[in-house]
Amino acid sequence: MQAFIGIIKTMRPKQWTKNLLFVFPPIVFDRQLTNPDSLLRVIIACLLLILMSGTVYLINDLVDIEKDRLHPKKRFRPLPSGQIPPSLAITVAFILPIFTLAFAFFWDTSLAIVLLLYLIIQVAYSFSLKHVPIVDVLAVMTGFILRVIAGVVVIDVANFSPWLYACTGLLALFLVIGKRRQELVTLGETALQTRPIFKHYNLALLDDMLRMVLTSTLITYLLYTIEVETVRFADINLALLTVPFVLYGLWRYLYLIHVKGEGSAPDEVFLQDRPIQLTLLAWGASFLVLLYVLG
Repeated sequence: MQAFIGIIKTMRPKQWTKNLLFVFPPIVFDRQLTNPDSLLRVIIACLLLILMSGTVYLINDLVDIEKDRLHPKKRFRPLPSGQIPPSLAITVAFILPIFTLAFAFFWDTSLAIVLLLYLIIQVAYSFSLKHVPIVDVLAVMTGFILRVIAGVVVIDVANFSPWLYACTGLLALFLVIGKRRQELVTLGETALQTRPIFKHYNLALLDDMLRMVLTSTLITYLLYTIEVETVRFADINLALLTVPFVLYGLWRYLYLIHVKGEGSAPDEVFLQDRPIQLTLLAWGASFLVLLYVLG
């Protein structure tokens, strides 16, 4: 039982919120959330992505087991702490993607291709791409975009704007760069021991990247709200009303990392910071009203 719990912990249950946040937008924004068949298909796609992303976390922890033992927080994870043996993690990391891909192939071939691409890119990240400056954050961004694509290919999407792909990628970059920055600040002189890629980064570069991505994210979202056709009412695009929520959320995250010294793990921020949670709820509720009540 202890080994089973250790495997589940290594698969990062807290990170599963990423799949909920990025797989479901296609069905929501295409106004198919009330379609039982479409909803079931997206739920299954989300579950398969959870299994595949869990595989990636297992592989990543196996590759980084020695470095994680030097990290103040990661050393308590099941693999570096010795809670589960590496042999068990290797076995699960081998069987799990085979099962996931086999099921996806017979259920929806397009989804199987997306899952395979996700696995290939993320495994390449674990072994190689994480050591290439700039490419490392772009590889992580690709994983988020593929999550959105997974939610698109399993249903018959009619009104999903391509601008949401750009919003997704830029938001992912914003969070990844913010995490990198906080890790560099928090770990100090030990940063290179736990994440060698830091020899290619410094605070000035990461801050410039963060500002650039923040501005691009906001502009891209503005363009989406102007262009989207599913929330027009009497020739007025009501999606613009949601922009303040996005702006506050981005600024709140900057406040947390620059003033509060938080943000090294975006999932922890989302699960612990009440203003961020309320902003997400307000943004989501406003879009649901616009799409399913006024739309």
